[in-house]
Amino acid sequence: MSDWFHERIVDTHRLPLFCFFVALIVAFLCTRVNVRLIRARARWFGNVNVGETHIHHVVFGVVLMLLGGVAGLVLSGVSTGWYSFTAAVFGVGSALVLDEFALILHLRDVYWQEEGRTSVDAVFVALAATGLLLLGMRPLGWDGQPTGGRWTAVAFLVVNLVFAVVTLLKGKIWSGIAGLFFPPCLYVGAVRLARPGSPWARWYYSEVARRPKPRRMARAVHREERWRRPVIRVKIAVQEFVSGRHDLPAPQPRAYRRRQGAPRHPRLAAARVERRWRSHRSRIR
Repeated sequence: MSDWFHERIVDTHRLPLFCFFVALIVAFLCTRVNVRLIRARARWFGNVNVGETHIHHVVFGVVLMLLGGVAGLVLSGVSTGWYSFTAAVFGVGSALVLDEFALILHLRDVYWQEEGRTSVDAVFVALAATGLLLLGMRPLGWDGQPTGGRWTAVAFLVVNLVFAVVTLLKGKIWSGIAGLFFPPCLYVGAVRLARPGSPWARWYYSEVARRPKPRRMARAVHREERWRRPVIRVKIAVQEFVSGRHDLPAPQPRAYRRRQGAPRHPRLAAARVERRWRSHRSRIR
């Protein structure tokens, strides 16, 4: 194992990237454990407040990213060990920022709401892209050694970039990310139908388009219901296992629960909230 690590990571100058990758994973998992304990009203865990202002951990993430990034620029040519350490600091900061990516996107606190799953998606995308880079993949098929001339390599990169933009506009995020490292995925994703809620479908399929295409929209909706929804349910199950549920109402403060006659134990209170939520969903249905 040691020989493999030196051969594939150290000798290929990927040690800083490896430290960033590991720090990103560890910091994200520790952050999620911490916020879930805070949500469960654990005794030794709580939010960071300055007066009446709640300090989100994205603030600490931005500070760590700045420290790690600037220090990495200074130490990149001095020592590989210190450069790897700054990459790890940058990875911790990135995890804290991406864990609250949904708050930055919506400019409001949606951490435990449906929109909060965007943060988990952002972390998964970052991990996937970093993992592929760590394995030696190069985005858009670029390996730094053009075989057909410089302009041929540039044209190849531009074509792949156009296909990547089209694929992402069609709402196929994972196909676009995978296609950055495996260009055939971009070609397939760009040719196939767009997802119903994507910008491409809104511009070219929906009723607001200049030339609406209701048949294509109907086919896109049918494919979404038949093939995409089961995959999304599996993805949500994995997200909830890692990061907790995002569709439950936040538990009330302890003083409020006591006034309402709720159980004082955090687990009993959470169970009561979940029972109420299930009964509410059954009434809606």
